[in-house]
Amino acid sequence: MLEKLIAAVATWIIGVISSMGYGGVVLLMAIESACIPLPSEIIMPFAGFLVSKGEMTLFGIAMAGAIGCVIGSIPAYYLGMFGGRPLAEKYGKYVLISKKDLDMADRWFAQHGEIIIFIARLLPGVRTFIAFPAGVARMNMTRFIVYTFFGSFIWCGVLGYIGMKAGEHWEDLEVYFHQLHYVIIAGGLAFLAWYVWHHFKQE
Repeated sequence: MLEKLIAAVATWIIGVISSMGYGGVVLLMAIESACIPLPSEIIMPFAGFLVSKGEMTLFGIAMAGAIGCVIGSIPAYYLGMFGGRPLAEKYGKYVLISKKDLDMADRWFAQHGEIIIFIARLLPGVRTFIAFPAGVARMNMTRFIVYTFFGSFIWCGVLGYIGMKAGEHWEDLEVYFHQLHYVIIAGGLAFLAWYVWHHFKQE
């Protein structure tokens, strides 16, 4: 059942990007950054595949992804500012954010200060919910947006580049795989399956 659900999510992601282009990347990355575990590990490599086909540019998808991350992070920031830690602990489990995740994010923010917003945007998993402790700490909004944008731009660019290079060498891979979609989906699904299992195990 879980495998079918994850496969359906991956198919939906690919459909959104295929039909909406850059707007689809913005939308999906905004969802991912709003504390909802929609895997950028599927979103951006598939966008990179479209770059290899000449339908998008690498700079364009990295920019769209970063803009989407900023848009999605702002509601999460304000949720932390006005709802505080009790709200996150009560409802976080519904978006796979555990108490352990919140403790880690709080600890990192306390130890490293505001620069952790930039660093966390380069890390799988934690990048999804790092905006919340920034809101709890009432971090300066301008710096929050700047750190979020540039960290996300790098993350999205790297994932997009991976998808682009895979697309450029697709003729070499075609002997082993029927469609590149499956390669991208396989990697993203493996990460998402681990992420879901890991968080349910913590509860």
